[in-house]
Amino acid sequence: MKNIFFGKNGFVTCVKTSMLLVFILLNVSCQLQSQESEREVFATPGSAWDDDNFQTEVSFVSANKLFNKYDPPSINKIDSQWNAKAWRGEKIHTQVLVWSQVPVENVTMQISPLKNDNGQSISPDNIQARFIGYTIADGMDAKVKGCGMEPGQDSLLVADVLKNENHINIEAKTTQPVWLSVNIPKDAPEGVYKGNLKVDTKNGTNLKTLDFSVEVSNRVLPDPEDWEFHLDLWQSPDAIARVHNVEKWSDEHFEAMEPYMKSLADAGQKVITTTLIKDPWNSQTLDIYDSMIEWRKKKDGTWTYDYTVFDRYVSFMESLGIDKLIEGYSMIPWNLKFYYYDENLGEETHIVAEPGSKEYKEHWDRMLNDFARHLKEKGWFEKTTIAMDERPMEAMQKAIEVIKSADENFKISLAGDYHPEIESDLFDYCVASNQVIEEEIMAARKEKGFTTTFYTCCVEEYPHTFTVSPPAESTWLGWHAALKGYDGYLRWAYNSWPEDPEKDSRFGKWPSGDTYLVYPGPQSSIRFERLIEGIQDYEKIKILEKEFVENNEPEKQTKLQNILNSFEIAALENQDAGEMVDKAKKILNDF
Repeated sequence: MKNIFFGKNGFVTCVKTSMLLVFILLNVSCQLQSQESEREVFATPGSAWDDDNFQTEVSFVSANKLFNKYDPPSINKIDSQWNAKAWRGEKIHTQVLVWSQVPVENVTMQISPLKNDNGQSISPDNIQARFIGYTIADGMDAKVKGCGMEPGQDSLLVADVLKNENHINIEAKTTQPVWLSVNIPKDAPEGVYKGNLKVDTKNGTNLKTLDFSVEVSNRVLPDPEDWEFHLDLWQSPDAIARVHNVEKWSDEHFEAMEPYMKSLADAGQKVITTTLIKDPWNSQTLDIYDSMIEWRKKKDGTWTYDYTVFDRYVSFMESLGIDKLIEGYSMIPWNLKFYYYDENLGEETHIVAEPGSKEYKEHWDRMLNDFARHLKEKGWFEKTTIAMDERPMEAMQKAIEVIKSADENFKISLAGDYHPEIESDLFDYCVASNQVIEEEIMAARKEKGFTTTFYTCCVEEYPHTFTVSPPAESTWLGWHAALKGYDGYLRWAYNSWPEDPEKDSRFGKWPSGDTYLVYPGPQSSIRFERLIEGIQDYEKIKILEKEFVENNEPEKQTKLQNILNSFEIAALENQDAGEMVDKAKKILNDF
């Protein structure tokens, strides 16, 4: 009788036995082995802990670096001071590292107000110190393998989860990073604000007091809802329902979704992701996207469309400030299956229809005409697009023909390769990062009020937002958007979680972290925070560009453009994203 088997990466799974005593003994054994397995798998042999003569150290470190949990960090100098610059309305951050030879219980972070010489202050309510949790990720070669990689090879333990905990226990011979964030109030007077962060323990022992200061500029960053950057992160309500164990579209579901979508709104999200059909992406995520519209074929052969869920979700997102665009996926699902409820059959069924076929046109003609009517009644028609992604140009042309025949004023979105033949039909066009759109086309689209963005997916080695990607690459994306004249950036998954992302960020054959940017809780991530940082930089660039033109300051215009010119993707082959971003931000903040 087999009682124990070893899963991937040395994690032990216990199987029940018929003998209670044996089960208890084996269960205890499994728990002990599970506790040891993480260190056994991820600790580096020949660790240098014993070579250092200290107990516990604390230091500010670069937010660009990820530190190994089971190795002492390579730090030449302990840094007890952090000095930063920021605009009013900006969110800035850095990283603190605690590493210890001995166990340390109940470590907490005590934050003081930040005060200037005039007695004015920034409240600790605007400052967060979050412990960073580790999750399993694919090794560094995952970035090279990209789409279709074999999972579970060369795994790493990577710091990424910004945990909702006010204290933590630190094991002996481990490293614990902390994420320090400061939100500068828009009404904070200009000046230098100083404060400190106390790293304490359960018994009141002070491990370290770190001083930090923020020089607040007189410049003001707009509120996120007013940012120009067109952020489009696809939401998965289905994943939230699973993780929170609530009935889909119940009051409890919307209550669970609110903090996630509020965080998304605070990042400047502009798009509401809706589904017109069931499973538009052929089950490529753990939680299959359900349709927000019920398609029903009546017994007499007529069709009805119930928009109850669609309407409630759109209204819910609008109430949180995400209200620029509603995108409905997809008229060209990856499996070409179109589900509906058939009253004669008494069950759900589907048809398979290719764009261009008679069945396809009939199926969508009815719905699109009714959908247009409904959207106009709700006042949403002008900001709704019929959206598709990574579909062949020929299929797109046939779908566009059907859409325009239903209502010539329907707006259309596509995320995929650049096709000049259909560019003018696409109100919202998001192209892959390796695509090139002519400058005159970009200018013409902007003149017409069209939106043009770019995206990254599993094919790019860099820049990216994978769990193992250098954190600064998330920020780098905003600078690249500014260089190329894009309106913003798209990622296919804000929260399409694997089974337990806080423990393991891998899913299927996607590179780890590819399917989400935030964690259940909700809990943020280093990647998400750094992405927001890049969006803020984009907003600063746009504000300064406009100011330099209006004030006729060509030297400043040239200096700013020279900074941007370095943010070509090819530059990352030989340059570090963190060094590029730090250098550029310093010049930007000095204007």
